[in-house]
Amino acid sequence: MTRFASALSRHPVASHAIGETAGVVLERFDGDDPDLLVCFVSPHFAGAFDDMANALRNLLDPGVLIGMTVVSVIGDAQEIEDAPAVSLFAARLPGARFVPARLEVEGTPDGDAVVGWPEGDELAPGTEAPTLLLFADPFSFPVDGFLRRLSDDLPHLTVVGGMASAAARPGGNTLVLDDAVVDDGAVGVFVSGAGLHTVVSQGCRPIGDPYVVTGAQRNFVEALAGRPALDRLRDLAEAVSDEDRALLQQGLHLGVVVDEHRVEFGRGDFLVRNVLGGDRESGAIAVGDRIEVGRTVQFHVRDAAAADEDLRALLRGEQAEAALVFTCNGRGHRLFGVPDHDAGVLAELLGPIPAAGGFCAGEIGPVGGHSFLHGFTASIALFS
Repeated sequence: MTRFASALSRHPVASHAIGETAGVVLERFDGDDPDLLVCFVSPHFAGAFDDMANALRNLLDPGVLIGMTVVSVIGDAQEIEDAPAVSLFAARLPGARFVPARLEVEGTPDGDAVVGWPEGDELAPGTEAPTLLLFADPFSFPVDGFLRRLSDDLPHLTVVGGMASAAARPGGNTLVLDDAVVDDGAVGVFVSGAGLHTVVSQGCRPIGDPYVVTGAQRNFVEALAGRPALDRLRDLAEAVSDEDRALLQQGLHLGVVVDEHRVEFGRGDFLVRNVLGGDRESGAIAVGDRIEVGRTVQFHVRDAAAADEDLRALLRGEQAEAALVFTCNGRGHRLFGVPDHDAGVLAELLGPIPAAGGFCAGEIGPVGGHSFLHGFTASIALFS
C-alpha cells in the first residue's frame, strides 16, 4: 500500500493547479482517502486559497487538511522561487493518530493566553510521543513564548513547522485547517504513531573557542570568561583567516549550548542566534535572545559552504519514506547561488521520496531536545 504521495503544480490558474495536484494524489492512493493532507501555496493564490482548500476536501476527503501560504514552494526536488506554485503532501497511515488544533491568542485578566488546545485524552501518550506540526502567522502568534511554555509544561512534545511568509503585513497570510481558512493565529496537527522525527540544520559552523557567559542582562552579553564580550570578539577577528574575518563582518552569530551536561560540543548542540550589534563603551554585544550567566557559548559564522556541509552531515545516514521541508526564505538561490539546493540535497541523500514544503519567515524545530523558532534554518520532518 502506498503510504505517502506528493504533487507539484506550476500552473498559474488555481483550479488547474488543484486539479493537477489532487489528480496525482488520487492516482497514487488508488482512490483511497489520505489521513493527512498538507498544502503549500505561493502568494499568487492567497486570494483563492479558500476555494482551493474546499476543492481539496471535496476531491480527496482527507482526515485532516492543513496548509499555509509561503513566499516560495517546495515540491520533491524542486524549489519554486517567486513563481506560482502549489505543493501537496499526502499520508495514508491507518495506525497513526492526527489531532487538529486551531490556536488563537485571547486577552484575559492575567494577560494574553493561547486558546484552542485539545482537551481530554486526545493527546494521551501512546507508544510514540506526539509531534506537533505547527503553521503560524508571524504577526499574530507569539511562537517564541508558546514554545518556551511547551518546553516547560510538555518537555517531551516535539514541535516542527514554520511561519507563513507570503505577506509582509498583518492579515496578508492565510492558514488552513480543515474547513477553517484564517489570517491570524496558528494551526496545527498533533501526529503520533507515524514514525516521525526531525532534522534541524542551522547552517552555521563554530569559530574560535567556547566561553562561559560571566556577565549578561536581558539579551546583552557583557562578559565572556571574565573579559568584555567585544574584547573576545576582537581577539577572534585577529586570530582567524582572511576568509573567516570576512564572514565575521558579513554576519556574526552566537551559538548557545542547549545541554550543559555534555563534556564536548559539536554539531547540533548549539542553538544559534544572531549577534545584533555591540556597545564599545561597555564592551557588551546584543544577541537576538536572552542569554543567562553561566551558559556556554561560541561564536558562529554562516555561508553557503557551511550551510551545505551542515545539511549534508545531518541527512547522511538518515532513512525516510517521505518528508516535509521548512526552509528559511533567506536560503534558496539567495544564499546558495543555485536553484533547488535544500530540496536537491534531500533527494540526493535520501532518494526520490515524496516531499513538500515552503520557504518560511521562521522555522520551528528541536535542538538539544527542545523546540525553538529559528532563522536561516532548514527544519525537516522525516517519516520513516
